[in-house]
This record gives sequence, structure tokens and C-alpha cells, in this order.
Amino acid sequence: MVGFLNYVIGFVVSLLIGAFGIYVGARVIADRDDFEYAILTALVGAFVWWLVTGLFGLIPFVGGLVGAVLGLVAWVYVINARYPGGWGNAIGIGVVAWLAVWVVLVVLESLEIIAAGALGIPGF
Repeated sequence: MVGFLNYVIGFVVSLLIGAFGIYVGARVIADRDDFEYAILTALVGAFVWWLVTGLFGLIPFVGGLVGAVLGLVAWVYVINARYPGGWGNAIGIGVVAWLAVWVVLVVLESLEIIAAGALGIPGF
């Protein structure tokens, strides 16, 4: 039971950190101020990224690279579909989100609070 609870807590914390990154990116780039919207975007984006990287990762030899690139494009597509401004803004939101999450995770890991990882942001 404790192991399952640890997974649930880890999932929620990483989702909130990923949503925070998307929230900061959307606030800076698209001037959107809605954390609940960012949580749903992070959840959908994480699922789509996982699905695409998993499916294309099955291709022998090049699947890992193709899956990673297409997964990132799919994640940006989710941001593009949920926030105004087109692909340029979606890429900007993604970059700011990635940087914001990186800063948060570096601080939390240096304080030995959590190990690095965030749901909803590729690469973490």
C-alpha cells in the first residue's frame, strides 16, 4: 500500500510541476492565467507524448529518435491546440515551460526534496 501511495504522490507532484511550467509559459507568451487549464494541458500533453514515443519507439533502429522527435512535435501540437497564437506561441510556451521546470527541479533536487522528473514536460 505504501508503494502505491508513493507512486500516486509522485504522479501528482510531477504533474503539478509540469503544469506549473506550462502555466508560466502560457502566462509569459500567450498572456493566459489559468492554472487548471495548464494542469489539463500537461496531462493531455504527457499522455500524447507517451503514446507517440511508445508507438514509434517500437520501430527497429531509428524508432527511438523518430519517436522522440514526433513525441515532442505532438506535445507542442497539444499546446498549440489549447492556447491561442499558433505554432510560434506554442513553441515559445514549450521552451519557457521547459526552462521553468528545469529551474524548479534543480532547486528541489539541490535541496534533496525530490528526484528530477516532471509529468507533462518532455525530457523530464
